[in-house]
Amino acid sequence: MRFDVLTIFPEFFRGPFDYGIVRRAREAGLIEIGVHDLRAFTHDKHRTVDDRPFGGGEGMVLKPEPIFDCVESLEIAAREQRVSGTAKETVIVLSPQGEMFNQALAEKLALLERVVLICGRYEGVDERVSERLADRDVSVGDFVLSGGELGAAIIVDAVTRLRPGALGNEASSKQESFSSLIHERTNDNPDSTCASGGLLDYPHYTRPAEFRGIPVPEVLINGNHEEIRRWRRRRALVKTLKHRPELLEQVELSKEDLKFLEELRH
Repeated sequence: MRFDVLTIFPEFFRGPFDYGIVRRAREAGLIEIGVHDLRAFTHDKHRTVDDRPFGGGEGMVLKPEPIFDCVESLEIAAREQRVSGTAKETVIVLSPQGEMFNQALAEKLALLERVVLICGRYEGVDERVSERLADRDVSVGDFVLSGGELGAAIIVDAVTRLRPGALGNEASSKQESFSSLIHERTNDNPDSTCASGGLLDYPHYTRPAEFRGIPVPEVLINGNHEEIRRWRRRRALVKTLKHRPELLEQVELSKEDLKFLEELRH
């Protein structure tokens, strides 16, 4: 899989892509990352990448020419092929106005062969980039960053860890918070005591069995897998109800889950 990142600050990525799972995946040849300086695709002596918007307003906007020229130099498939799904490639603009990036979208992107990420800056990107060049605008949260570089790094990390071979334990990505039921559809489930199924992750404990007077819950050390599964599922339900109740409307809940939630609410 290959990521191409378009930015006016290419040096920013010397850190995020050189550590942890992303670095190991690169070294193992599981992913490739190309970082492209938009200033290299300008045609004036000042290497101008931004301009004031028509109609007035505060701030500057990234110009379309360098972005179009850079993407076209990558020889990526035509937009019609990308949108129809006949080409396993996509072009994304990082923007606060975009659809929310989540685990479900990360899983979709992990099935592709190439992802191009356009990092917005200043007041945004010329709208013609979104209308004619990109496939979608994506936001990493309901807040405004100085640019799309941090968002691009987040997407690369989240998608990379879903690629086969990127994690030491392949079941890890399937039991984490927000993991969807995609693994059930592919008959590729994690251990039955560990499945997240779209809920927030359950609590984790490690040695020592007692730390500063706080013991590990007895159920986790008694060896009964069915009791562990039930405890973890209920703790995940408690955490999800408390912190992200809207997720409960998006996951498949058993009769046991529904009964437990009803008890919690009362």
